Amino acid sequence: MSIIYAEQALLPDGWAQDVAITHSGGRITAVEAGASPQGMRVGTLLPAPVNLHSHAFQRAMAGLTERRGPDPRDSFWTWRQLMYRFLDRLTPEDVEAISAFVQMEMAEAGYGAVAEFHYLHHAPGGTAYDNRAEMAARVAAASARTGLGLTMLPVLYQFGGCDGRALGPGQNRFGNTPEEFVDLLEGAAAAIKTLPADTVLGVAPHSLRAVSEEALALAATLRPDAPIHMHLAEQTAEVDEVLTHRGARPTEWLLANADVDSRWCLIHCTQMEPHETKGLAATGAVAGLCPITESSLGDGIFDGVAYAQAGGRWGIGSDSNIRISLSEELRTLDYSQRLRDRSRAALATADKSTGRVLFETAAKGGAQAGGRDAGTIEVGKLADLVALDASGPDMAGRQGDTTLDAFIFAGDDRMVTDLWSAGRHLVTGGRHHDHDAITAAYTACVTKLRDL
Repeated sequence: MSIIYAEQALLPDGWAQDVAITHSGGRITAVEAGASPQGMRVGTLLPAPVNLHSHAFQRAMAGLTERRGPDPRDSFWTWRQLMYRFLDRLTPEDVEAISAFVQMEMAEAGYGAVAEFHYLHHAPGGTAYDNRAEMAARVAAASARTGLGLTMLPVLYQFGGCDGRALGPGQNRFGNTPEEFVDLLEGAAAAIKTLPADTVLGVAPHSLRAVSEEALALAATLRPDAPIHMHLAEQTAEVDEVLTHRGARPTEWLLANADVDSRWCLIHCTQMEPHETKGLAATGAVAGLCPITESSLGDGIFDGVAYAQAGGRWGIGSDSNIRISLSEELRTLDYSQRLRDRSRAALATADKSTGRVLFETAAKGGAQAGGRDAGTIEVGKLADLVALDASGPDMAGRQGDTTLDAFIFAGDDRMVTDLWSAGRHLVTGGRHHDHDAITAAYTACVTKLRDL
């Protein structure tokens, strides 16, 4: 049993002062406001959001794709070709080192867990490893080292496009038939057996471009009580391709042909018409937003204002991991809404500031998307908690909602002092407990890769 004493904490019914939170066995067992100082003391305590969408291996590409290609309209599609060339170099050992570094950075940024959308399955050339889930096992090994909560999402990837064409040379490390995917999923289940009890296994049909209608239906049945994630409506070219081959826009088609409900997380959704925005919001699914990556790739802007007005749920992910920053993801999301609509405080409500809405929504939506019993500070929930430093100049005189406004809009993740994932105290004084060794292994890995 451990006790955390916070000068202020964000509870389900609002802010409370002098709060003692007791946790044991990974879960919160008591929450007492107006308590006397006891246990470990922190400034501001918040529920730690789940990073709901990550491709860990892409972290090693950060800074390598900022030159313009031969196409005068350099875009997601030209970036994707660079990514394919890069990933052909990666070994299982590389993926483990990169994944551990990514998870460490996420913990230091304030994320309490990660949902890994894992599609790098095979050896270069597309040959399956003896253990089809070898790469999934490496991601699991990274989680064992970092302690960060994991939702493992093995990806089903069949085709190179809606026309059913074969995977190209850059994609053949991803591909599986539905039957092979069942084996992969079983292997991933075996790989995570030794991880803590809060670990979750879901499924991820990659996109409407990459799986058949029959395979999508199968994937939804393989883990019937677990999360199901899928890319949706990220690029205009994707919308056009799905419209041509399936007779409807991606979100239209999915809502008409799948039983989308609260266990679904649809990633990006940057290319939706108003009727699609309202339709998706009504399902109870989570929109998985990755504003830094969506900005980097020129994807477009998710209509967060209309989605919120329709009662939609959303969460935050770091996707390409070009920059791992919880505060910056939230800031980028909000600023995109302001720029599009030429407004201010676009997501604030009458009783909650912008920062409060952003953070609470991300915490609840991320927990739902990760199949993780977290997202709020209350008895029975997983002790996914993040503490902010209350002593810095940007926090001087700040209380309640303005604390979150200062964190997101004036500060950054350097304000994170401590992070707990299911009660595991991973970050102290802003640093992960294994920061130096994990960083050294990652540095050696990327140095080797960039010398090739």
